[in-house]
Amino acid sequence: MILVTGAAGFIGSNFVLDWLAQSDEPVVNLDALTYAGNLENLASLEGDTRHIFIKGSIDDFDLVAKLLAEYQPRAIINFAAESHVDRSIHGPEDFIQTNIVGTFHLLEAVRAYWNGLEDEAKASFRFLHVSTDEVYGSLTKEDPAFAETNRYEPNSPYSASKAASDHLVRAYHHTYGLPVLTTNCSNNYGPYHFPEKLIPLVIHNALAGKPLPIYGDGQQIRDWLYVKDHCSAIRCVLEAGKLGETYNIGGWNEKPNLDVVHTLCAILDQLSPRADKQPYKTQITYVKDRPGHDRRYAIDASKIERELGWKPAETFETGIQKTVQWYLDNQSWVNNVTSGAYQSWVGKQYCAEL
Repeated sequence: MILVTGAAGFIGSNFVLDWLAQSDEPVVNLDALTYAGNLENLASLEGDTRHIFIKGSIDDFDLVAKLLAEYQPRAIINFAAESHVDRSIHGPEDFIQTNIVGTFHLLEAVRAYWNGLEDEAKASFRFLHVSTDEVYGSLTKEDPAFAETNRYEPNSPYSASKAASDHLVRAYHHTYGLPVLTTNCSNNYGPYHFPEKLIPLVIHNALAGKPLPIYGDGQQIRDWLYVKDHCSAIRCVLEAGKLGETYNIGGWNEKPNLDVVHTLCAILDQLSPRADKQPYKTQITYVKDRPGHDRRYAIDASKIERELGWKPAETFETGIQKTVQWYLDNQSWVNNVTSGAYQSWVGKQYCAEL
């Protein structure tokens, strides 16, 4: 049995689906079902006794302690987090509460549980904390990619809160001996991605005939990682990672945001042409850059390849094609998650003119 927190969100739900496609080991899914948590992501598991869903927060010490005592998991994978820079700029408090205080309460519950295990179970237990490359700050075009030895220089409330959670996890290993692993990933994309992030937002807006908002000059560079590759890397780290170590997970796919949008437009021109035959790139609209926008992120993923033998299976070209096709094939899912409050958030974030 494993416990996966935040497993109704984008990466967490993909992880659970992949896990149960390859293993009969049951999963306890703890998710607070905030706006980005969606049980529809896991609809294919309905009635599957290997998947046990519990609605709740990692910030609830008593609930987590109860679940640990009841289900006795051999490992915990912590995806639970507030995870969007834009939202952290408008409302940082939720990020502090979930990512820092929530991680602290989770660690305290896990520490008490782990201390009570028998020797063999205690030795084999793992706590894997999923984090982000944004904790390292921003790079220039000339800088080498982020390695695990880079110092932390977070620049947004989101990345600062994740950096704090990473430090807590490290401290619980060095102070209490808790058997932890940490992963820092680059920008994920793929199925079930809530359309507040660049790729699903552009696909959604393009098909709806709406502007495709580009921050600033669109030359912010990100490394792109297909979500199923991320999931396979986490399984690899969980199985063979060295205790107390950090592993950077990247796709070796650095792209400026504007290039990503042009690629999406070109794929949509092929797979779902506009009725007027005009290219989707005509919908591109430049908006004011967000405050403190980091210029470049890049992941050096050589350590996980060298030590654990993992490398991504997808190129950006193959992964993005699969992603666009998934959104075209799952418009009902998109429609369900983009109703109500989502509409007012997009208007607020990207200016009323959009």
